[in-house]
This record gives sequence, structure tokens and C-alpha cells, in this order.
Amino acid sequence: MSYDAFKNWYVGTKGTAATSVNQYLDSFKNVKFSDDGKAVDEVTDANDFSKRVQPLLDLKGSPEAEFRKIFVIEKDNLKFDDLKGGLGYYLEFLQSKLMNADNQEQAYIQFKFLLRRFLEQATKNKKNQGERSQTLGRDGFEQNDYYFESSIPFDHIVIAGHVFKVRLRSGPSYGPLKETQSTTVPFIQYDINDNRQVNIRVSFVNSEVKSFKVVFWNPGSKDESTDISAQIEDLDLFSDLAPNANLKKLYDSYTSIRTGETNLRVQKLAKKLETSYNIILRGAPGTGKTYLAQQIAADIISKGYFDDYTLLSDEQKKQVEFVQFHPSYDYSDFVEGLRPKTNDDGSMGFELQEGIFTKFVARAQRNYDNSQKTKEVIEKEKSIQEIMTEYFSNIEFGVDVLKIAHGTKFFITSVDDKHINILIPENPVSNKLSLNVNELREMLESDQKFNQVKDVAKFFVKLNATQGYSYDLAIYEDIKSKKTIVSTTVAKKEELKPYIFIIDEINRGEISKIFGELFFAIDPGYRGITGEVSTQYSNLHDNPDKKFSIPENVYIIGTMNDIDRSVDSFDFAMRRRFRFIEIKADERLEMLESLGEVLEEEAIKRMCALNNEISNIEELNENYHIGASYFLKLSSLSFEQLWTDYLQPLLQDYIRGMYDEEGIMKKFAKVYDFPPAKVGDGNDNVENQG
Repeated sequence: MSYDAFKNWYVGTKGTAATSVNQYLDSFKNVKFSDDGKAVDEVTDANDFSKRVQPLLDLKGSPEAEFRKIFVIEKDNLKFDDLKGGLGYYLEFLQSKLMNADNQEQAYIQFKFLLRRFLEQATKNKKNQGERSQTLGRDGFEQNDYYFESSIPFDHIVIAGHVFKVRLRSGPSYGPLKETQSTTVPFIQYDINDNRQVNIRVSFVNSEVKSFKVVFWNPGSKDESTDISAQIEDLDLFSDLAPNANLKKLYDSYTSIRTGETNLRVQKLAKKLETSYNIILRGAPGTGKTYLAQQIAADIISKGYFDDYTLLSDEQKKQVEFVQFHPSYDYSDFVEGLRPKTNDDGSMGFELQEGIFTKFVARAQRNYDNSQKTKEVIEKEKSIQEIMTEYFSNIEFGVDVLKIAHGTKFFITSVDDKHINILIPENPVSNKLSLNVNELREMLESDQKFNQVKDVAKFFVKLNATQGYSYDLAIYEDIKSKKTIVSTTVAKKEELKPYIFIIDEINRGEISKIFGELFFAIDPGYRGITGEVSTQYSNLHDNPDKKFSIPENVYIIGTMNDIDRSVDSFDFAMRRRFRFIEIKADERLEMLESLGEVLEEEAIKRMCALNNEISNIEELNENYHIGASYFLKLSSLSFEQLWTDYLQPLLQDYIRGMYDEEGIMKKFAKVYDFPPAKVGDGNDNVENQG
């Protein structure tokens, strides 16, 4: 365990200047436990530490002989009063960590019991009229603040500060009308504000609750999904074991939602992105631009319910992509390029592979296209996909023989998302061919009849048929000849979703080399087919005539440090396609709240003093300010370590080549309070002496 963690805890809880704890740390560093040679910070278990030091803490005074029985003393003039005081505080520190962990575990245990009681009573209310009840009752909740609100009716049960309201409602119309259905009652909820709640809904199967799902609810409106859900069988509610990982995840996700409390600054930036499509967050280093970009993405994807990226579900995170530019990054990484591959015969070759941005845009495009389709079209496409999946799963690759119209035999050797690979043994010139899966899918989805190869060519608006059309037709006819039973599941119309691409350090890459012809396509005024372009390798595509475009649901966030030497070379054509938003060092101070009130206050004081001095240097300005994210390192470092290991090297780089570098660094160190002033320094009042 780090001494810095203890130091931060001490400063945060005792309200004492950070330097006052150094006397305890100095004493710790000069002793080791005599029985096992461990240093003080190597004993991290509160109970173990208590057994070791409690006898010393119970003594009157600080007798040296007693301390030497427990510790190996490595310093002659050690102050045993400091050691004793420090040991007491360190024990309190370890116990506070243990208490916090115990409190969290208790919250999980109580939440597990709440869900179990809720599930039991919900099932009774549904299945047994004689056991229906409007309340869970007080039994089992003796450790919790509890009351029953009869007017609604609601149970109010408090767990770790969260007031959970349980609505059971008994009556002849209790629960879903059908035995298998989701329902609004019963539910568990907690209030975000007067007009918004977060609810746990239930789903019944054969009158049994089988799953929970978390939704947002506003009076007078429909539920809004959060993608937080859990199967009852995965929660292990009815065992005596400790809460499992699934239950803890449900509790953490459920109680972490901050609907309506999204950072106002994040919301404003999200609105700017939605109206401008492309923004760049620029400013001094350490202002949290990358983290802010993730917050903006989370705010937009969650529809403003939260800005914590970690709360997004795995499915929602597919709507975000992150990349960091660097000098060697190029078009082939970003858009598309030729990559080496090993052929089936062992020889080396090249194949065209999509870059990260192209793959991301394809996901967004699928969502955009699907959101424009009718329910009937979606159901038809789903049916065709099931038919194709069933067909290829029953094919024995390399064994089952197919024939084209002229009688040439061929085999299907493999199938992936894009291609159907076939072998044509009777063709001595080209015995391998790769067919486009989408072409076959489009033929099956159409209402046209294909009797000849020329029908296929006409369908794809080609003057001449390609070699592949003969084999497309053969597979099409084989699928049509087989009777495949597909499911009758009703398809759901897909919602249009936002997709956010984050480019960190966007100015460190050679922009024109990376984006190429996409300068036009990313322009906010040319989204969709109006901005479509042919990419550099379009002649190698399955369909060379198909152009690249960026749909309207794609948003781009770039980040850049203003002082980077590459800023001046940022492409002007790209500049006018982005909205530049400055993030100043003093606008992100809320990041330091996690340090605790006392440490936060000291960090802000030093940061502001340092930035003021930076602005006083003639050749520097606010672009060179130090951002708050540097000071987040104080959770594991001291102010002195932060200076020597991070800030001092950065500042030295700022002023390299200036006149009187040493004098400037002394000014920086002075306003930062490095080295810290010593208590009782004999020179304290020199300036005031006559």
C-alpha cells in the first residue's frame, strides 16, 4: 500500500496541511517489524496491523524499550512520539478502508435480500390470490430505514443511502394479462428528481418472474430502455452464498445512473457536436479533452441520461470508436489498403482490407439504412437471412456438388460474411472464385425470377454477365429448390442511433495523407449520397461502382494540444470542416473532486498560481497552462513527486532556449511551493527585520 494513499487520506480527513503528516512518514521509513522484517506499509490488513501495534498504542507515553521489542529501529534519533502517533493514524486509515469495503458488501447483501423478497411476493401475488399483499413487510429489513406509504401504496427501503420504493399492488388485475409478458407492476424504483425515476421492471414466463430490466420512467410517457438487465437464474437470489458478480453488477449499474444530472458543460458540447457533426476540442495539455470526448459520446448515446462512458452497455459501446493519430498513421490504417496474406498454396499475396474508419462507417450505415426500412421489409430480410444460414449450414463444404446451366460442376469450399468461395475443378484456367454474398442475398430478397444468367446481369444493371453470375444463379436455384422452414418471429423496426468517432491527438497525423479524398465526404454539408466519393482502391472492390459516403448519424470528435509543434501544419481544408472549441485549464477543475476537499483545494491553489506565473512569461501564454488532469496523480503521488517527476520536466521543455532558464524555473518552483517551506524555518521573518 502506498504511503501517498495514507497521506491523502490523512489530509482529507484531518483537515491538516499536507506537510504536517511528513513527520509520521519519516518515522515509518526508519522502522521494520522485528518478527518478519515488513515495513509499515507492507501490512495492509487492518486486523493484522492492530494485533501488531495495539499493545504500543495502549501504553502511557512512548517508552523506547517497548518499541524496540516490536520494531527494528534504523535511526538513532527517532522520535517515538511521532512513531506512536503515526501508527495510530495508520491503523485508523486501514480500518476506514475495511469499513468502506464492508459497507459496500452489506449493500450487496441487502439488495440481494430485497430482490429475493420482492420476487417471492410478486410470484405469490400473481399465482395465489389468498397470499396477495401490497407490502413486503418489515421482517428482514430491520437494519434498514423503512416505512410503508399506504396511500399509493409503496414500501420505502433505504440501502446505502438509496431509497428504493417497492410497488406490489394486489388486486384482481395484478400483473400481466398473459402468463408470458413484461409488465409495469410490480416494480422497484428510486427517484432521480420530481419528474423522473429509474425502475426495475419484471418479465413473466408461465406466471414466473424470469428476468429484470432497468428502465427510465417519466410520468405520462413510455419506458425508455437502459440496456441494463439480468436473468433471475444468474443472480443466485435464493442461496445463502455471498452476492455473486452478476448481482453486484446489477446493483452498481442500477444505482450509478444519474438521469437529469449530466454535467451541463458536457450537454452543451454534445449539442454543438449534434449541430456541427465535427468538432475539435483544443487547449492546453492536461485539460481532460480525451475524457471529455468520451463524456460527450456517452451523453449523446444515452440520450442525456448520463455522461459516464463506463455505464454504456457493450452494445452501446459499438456506437463509439477511438483512434489516436501519430506521424506514421496513414490512409491504409484509416480508410483502406493492401495487406499481405498467405494464399492457400503457401505463396504470399496481398488483399484489400478496410481501415478502422471504414468499418465504423459501415456499422453506422447499416443502422441508418435499417432505420429507414418498413417493418415488412425487415421481416423479409430476416427471413431470407435465416434461409441462407440454414442452407449453408447443411452444405458439406468441398463435397456437395452443384452445377451451372452448362453442366460445369463446382463445390462451395467456405462462406464468410462477405464471400462464398467456390472450387471449379473442370476449369483449368481459373479453378477458384469468390462470389459476393450480398449479390445472392439481393437476388433472394427481390421478387424477380431468374431463369438465365442474362436475367442476373439485367438485375444488377450490367451490359455483360460476369463469370460469377453463372454460379450465383446455380446457388440461387439450389436454395429455391429446397423447402426451408423459417421462424415467424415478428421483426422490430430499428431505431436510428448516433455513432461517434473519436480521434485523439488529431493534429499529430498527416491529415491529408490519412483522410485522402474523404475531406469531401466528412463535410457536414455533404453527408449521405450527396458527398459520396470513389476511394483510392475502388477498382479492387467487389462492386467497383459503389462509392463511399458517410451517413448523417456519424459524428466526429477530435482532440489536440495547442502547443504541439504539429498544430501549424494542420490542413486548412480540414480546419474549415471542423468546429474548434477551446478547453481552458480553469474550466475543468471539477475533475479534482475525487481527491477530497482538502487535497482538491490545495491542488487548485498550486495549479492556479503556476498558471498565472506561466502567463507572466513573455514568450508563453494560456496555451501552455497546466491542466487539472496532471493533479489527479495526487491520488498516488505527493505534491513534491508530482513536481519533480511530471511538472518540472514539462516546464523545462516549455522554456528551453529562453533567456535565464534557471531564473524562470525558480519562479515556477516558488509559486508551486517547491520545496515546501519548513515549519519553524529561521529565515521566515528575514524580510520583516529592520
